[in-house]
Amino acid sequence: MPNSTEKKPYSFELASSLLSLVLIITVLYVLQSVLVPLMFSILIAISLYPVTRFLERYNVHRALSSILSVILAILIITGLIWFIVHQVIVIGHNGTDLQSKFLTIFNTIQQWITAKFGVEPGELTAKVKELSNRALSNAGSYLSAAFGSVGGILAGVIIVPLFSFFLLYYRDFFREFFFHAFRSTPQDKVHETLNRIYSVVQSYLLGLITVMAIVAILNTVGLLLMGVEYAWFFGTLASLLMLLPYIGIAIGSILPAVFALATKDSYWYAIGVIAWFQVVQFLEGNVITPNIVGGKVSINPLMAVIAILLGGMLFGLAGLILALPLTAVIKVLFDAIPSMKAFGFLIGEPEKYHLKKHSTMVLLKRWKLKDKLDKDNK
Repeated sequence: MPNSTEKKPYSFELASSLLSLVLIITVLYVLQSVLVPLMFSILIAISLYPVTRFLERYNVHRALSSILSVILAILIITGLIWFIVHQVIVIGHNGTDLQSKFLTIFNTIQQWITAKFGVEPGELTAKVKELSNRALSNAGSYLSAAFGSVGGILAGVIIVPLFSFFLLYYRDFFREFFFHAFRSTPQDKVHETLNRIYSVVQSYLLGLITVMAIVAILNTVGLLLMGVEYAWFFGTLASLLMLLPYIGIAIGSILPAVFALATKDSYWYAIGVIAWFQVVQFLEGNVITPNIVGGKVSINPLMAVIAILLGGMLFGLAGLILALPLTAVIKVLFDAIPSMKAFGFLIGEPEKYHLKKHSTMVLLKRWKLKDKLDKDNK
């Protein structure tokens, strides 16, 4: 009779882990209407946990401290939304002037295209209208897919704070659930993995908030120096779009560039806005984020881009925002599962020796293959 405690082959463990991963992704897709708000709630709860702990140190009851933390988050988010809406209304008061300037710019572009390419103005106008209608139609479908119905938005507004409260209030209860669920795994390893997940996600969130604040200031300073109106609004909006990794700042540069084109007497202002935002994006990716977040959230850029694309396919706009923190969590889990450690390694950042001139020789020596290679070459 075979020994029930006999260790299973690595290939069997790997196949089981991959099959479990596929099933989890399928469940995520099918139940996304519930799980997406839950995942946002988990991120909010993790970011609010230090606030809750701070209040509890002063003998505030856990329920009250959790409620106060959620209320604080609601006030901050409401304040940001009010700021954006208020600024849009203020800018809208000058809509007539902006419209006339846009028409002047459009007529100038139309005359240049007619002179260079011989395209009649009527044809160009018809083509622009066709592209505009198509873009509006696609935008409507994208927004519908991203946010769902009005009822879905209202449900999210209620459900996310409610989920966040219970995640904070019952946090130790949920932690014990994982001890029960993974009873066959050493409990200290379960405890360590949960702490690691919390640390990675919190580092990502706090780092993101800090980086967004720095980027907002840099964006605004550049716009102020160029004399672009509503600099704080455009600078802050572009930094908030960093929730869409890699493409957020680039998208955020379009609106102030168009605004500068309509309100300034030279197109160089618009070019300057785009150029400055690209400089800020370069600084954010190569200087600011690495020094603030550092190696706490270790995801290499290739895997990050793939994760963003897959997140968009799976959850739409919400998936783009959730992609990186979810990938960071997945890496922690892969590192903790022996059969998936190779995939955790693949998601992580390369070591310094991977990028050196003679990295191949270092790699072969590390895996004790250099001598074999030398024999094969003789």
